[in-house]
Amino acid sequence: MTTNATGGGQPPRQTDGADPGPTGAAGPPQEDRTATADAPRRAEPETADRPEVAKPEVAETTADKPEVAEPEVAETTADKPEVAEPEVGETTADKPEGAKSEIGKTKLDETKVDTPEAGRAGADETKVAKAAEAGAPGGDGSGPDRKDTAAEADPWTSFAPEPEPVPGRPRRAARATGRFLVHEWTLAVLASLALAVGMTWPTLRYPLYTLPQDYWDPSLQAWQMAWSGHALRTNPGQLFQSNTFFPEPWSFAFSDMLLGYAPAGLLGTGPDAAVLRYNIMFVLAHAMATFGAYVLARQLGAGRIGSAVAGVSYTYAPWLLAQAGHLHIVSNGGIPLALAMLARGHGWSLRHGYRPERRRVGWAYAGWVVAAWQLSLGFGIGLVFAYVLAVTLLVSAAVWFWRRRRGRRPFGRRLFVADLVGGLLFAAVGALLAVPYFKVAELHPNAERTLGDIGVYSPPASGFFTAPAQSWIWGGLHEGARATLSWSPEMTLLPGFVLYALAAGGLFFSVWRLRHRLLLLAGVLVTMVLAMGTRFFGGTFTYAPLFEYLPGFNGLRTPGRMMLWTTLLLGLLAAGAVTAFAQRVRELGGGRVPARPSPWLRLATLLPLLLVVVEGLNDAPHPVVPEQPVAMRTVDGPLLVLPSSQNQDQPVMLWSTSRFQQVVNGGSGFTPKQLDDVRRVTAAFPDQTSVDYLRTLGVRDVVVLRDQIVGTPWEVTVDAPVDQLGITRQQVGNAVVFRL
Repeated sequence: MTTNATGGGQPPRQTDGADPGPTGAAGPPQEDRTATADAPRRAEPETADRPEVAKPEVAETTADKPEVAEPEVAETTADKPEVAEPEVGETTADKPEGAKSEIGKTKLDETKVDTPEAGRAGADETKVAKAAEAGAPGGDGSGPDRKDTAAEADPWTSFAPEPEPVPGRPRRAARATGRFLVHEWTLAVLASLALAVGMTWPTLRYPLYTLPQDYWDPSLQAWQMAWSGHALRTNPGQLFQSNTFFPEPWSFAFSDMLLGYAPAGLLGTGPDAAVLRYNIMFVLAHAMATFGAYVLARQLGAGRIGSAVAGVSYTYAPWLLAQAGHLHIVSNGGIPLALAMLARGHGWSLRHGYRPERRRVGWAYAGWVVAAWQLSLGFGIGLVFAYVLAVTLLVSAAVWFWRRRRGRRPFGRRLFVADLVGGLLFAAVGALLAVPYFKVAELHPNAERTLGDIGVYSPPASGFFTAPAQSWIWGGLHEGARATLSWSPEMTLLPGFVLYALAAGGLFFSVWRLRHRLLLLAGVLVTMVLAMGTRFFGGTFTYAPLFEYLPGFNGLRTPGRMMLWTTLLLGLLAAGAVTAFAQRVRELGGGRVPARPSPWLRLATLLPLLLVVVEGLNDAPHPVVPEQPVAMRTVDGPLLVLPSSQNQDQPVMLWSTSRFQQVVNGGSGFTPKQLDDVRRVTAAFPDQTSVDYLRTLGVRDVVVLRDQIVGTPWEVTVDAPVDQLGITRQQVGNAVVFRL
């Protein structure tokens, strides 16, 4: 067989792209090179199964005269992708680019030849062709030679950057931990904790020996947490039958129970552990309140600094400094946190409205769980929270059904079920906790409040501008104003002058819409009127209807605690103003190079937060808790500790946490009639009348504390002869124990 040129030289390329065919060969003309210049690279012209076509001649010619065939192969295949050879007699000019012939479809593995480099030796081409004919590995490009040729195809890969190695599990865990530590919510939690430690200082300076504000109500609440943990650990069925107020039943429900803190009560025993537990929960309650209000403001659309203002002002408002001795009032962080979770679950914010794509059913469930936990801390502030949620749920359900009839649903069925289930859970917790209170109200009619009792604790309008004595900045300045109040601890309701100013500015300059600002203002005014109780035109059309017709309101004695909602709404107004101010500062810095505010402008955005923090500084006392008498660790119950009074009995409850023996003593929001009788009859103890009365109640021992009876009748009678009374007397430490 011969080729186009017999002289061994390479035939000249035609300018029109026509390549002369083989001499003396009958068959179709060779394809036009200009037509195939842009076509995909093809394999060997012929297959091994069709020797009658020109394929063997090309292979033979290539083998015999590599200097002729090589340039053609390099020229036609080096820079073109591989496709199958078109059928004989059919040129690629007649076929669309990239189209495969029938032979290419059926003989793909045989026709594909990998020729990655132009200028490769003809012997290599023959080797590949023969491998394809013999079916050897590599003939179809799938053998071991493919990796080597592919590596040689692009020499520039040697200069490419190395692929980034896949990190191992420890490194991935470290990265995830790092992202978690710098997340906004993590930083917010840490900042809330640090601020709580500093703002409540020196609560954690001597946490085993001191209590904030005083040691009366804090002693009661320290006992409550200890008792709930003890009852859960030993006999949960007797949770409401506490060891105090013997022999009264349901005595654990004589005041707010702080039942949500029961898990903490499982840790440690004795008065020291109870005091430490109280101080830790006191600080954590402040941290949770700050974090909860911050999260709520962020969910509603405020910026970080504005949300921080809302969180700090809600937690450290001056009026709350007077409530430092009431852990059930300070523990209010679950309210804004639950509202934030519910808003997040429903995809709703004050700034952006309802966004269905942001709905998260899990957050809705979590919000209801947190709300139920908040209610378990007590009805003192939980009752109003329950009514707020009930109204919100009813309005949401009405909107859902109304829009559903019009073909639109504001939120999905799953979210509606979540609200239904969560609402039922919240209602069930409230109902279960209300049962013992109804029992107490039935057994002790004197526990119910009257509208006259509410009037005693109702503050005047001046109370909204008067700070308590515990305020570091305003306490001394407002001493004269407090003197005009009949009961200043519950009537000094100043939320902060800085907060007033920021909220007023938020009415005119804010990121909230105008109608939302007006709604927040309306909420502020309504809650302030309710906080005044019967002082606002006798409460005839404000607090009195709630007291008369809403279940549970007749058990609340201090309407001033409605100020909690006033403070929260003022904080949201302030957050809107501070957020708008921060945005304006960023806009002013946008024209600078680099585009960021100057340090002075950035510092100015922190000024509102700094002022709110300074106004919340406290000067509350931290008295040392009276030491537990030795007799309280050795004497069995039931016993009576003398002297007995409302304030003196609360440390006795704390002392009983060593053994939880039954004691007649107790302090709460009201005094049972029987305890009144005991205090009256035992005023001359030891005498026959008091001994007989105590024996009737089942009391076995009476402990008289020598260091507390100075100036009382017991100072004389404690050492009087007792032989004729049929009792014995024993000195135990600093106490005298009479065994009946």
